[in-house]
Amino acid sequence: MRVVIERLSKTYGDRSGKSVEALQSIDLGVEEEEFLAIVGPSGCGKSTLLNIIAGLLAPSEGGVFFEGLRDGWHPPTAMVFQEFALFPWRTVLGNIEFGLEERGVAAEERHARAMRLVELVGLVGFEERYPNQLSGGMRQRVGIARALAVEPAVLLMDEPFSALDAQTRQLLQVELLAIWERTRKTILYVTHNIQEAVFMADRVAVLSRRPGRLIAIVPVELGRPRREAMLGDARFLHTVDLIWGLIKADAQQALAEGGS
Repeated sequence: MRVVIERLSKTYGDRSGKSVEALQSIDLGVEEEEFLAIVGPSGCGKSTLLNIIAGLLAPSEGGVFFEGLRDGWHPPTAMVFQEFALFPWRTVLGNIEFGLEERGVAAEERHARAMRLVELVGLVGFEERYPNQLSGGMRQRVGIARALAVEPAVLLMDEPFSALDAQTRQLLQVELLAIWERTRKTILYVTHNIQEAVFMADRVAVLSRRPGRLIAIVPVELGRPRREAMLGDARFLHTVDLIWGLIKADAQQALAEGGS
């Protein structure tokens, strides 16, 4: 499903009563089946943007529109968080089935769909394990399966691998791309890691310091399927340097403005 973000702004009130502008006039289109990464400095509103797209927060101005739906309608979205956010008292299957239970899906269909997803994310044999019996990487696989179980039109991922060690993170990047190739979900993927964004995405949206503004949308000129060998590709390195340069220039401008 294509997502259109138009003139989207978000302002919060802090504890002292002052207004804090998190996002400012974001215009962004996300194509159907696209893998779009969002990068930017800490506090620039990346997570706020995902929460607005998910319908968990209301924008102060502008809006998010889903092509093919009437105004005011919201398609099924699902979020994968940095913290694994699994229910410790539920097994792998129980966690995956949770959203389906909430939607009233019959037990037999819930089980069948969850078992298909267990296979998709590589957890066959661990169906009856509890989260505390799983590694961090396995817990995040459960989180991805749980999100996919509700068949979202748009999958939102908020720094899903940042709590993992470097080796597990790289493995899950490759696994997630394989899952995306099979499901072809529209994915919005927030990360602080520029290399991760370039390795995974079709395009990278670069946000400024707070208030988050869209600095640029950088296309990733790498073929698919992605392979780890591409991390040394000249196009990969050039794109990483380009994005880092945009973020650094924005930070330097902030320092200059602060000193004037």
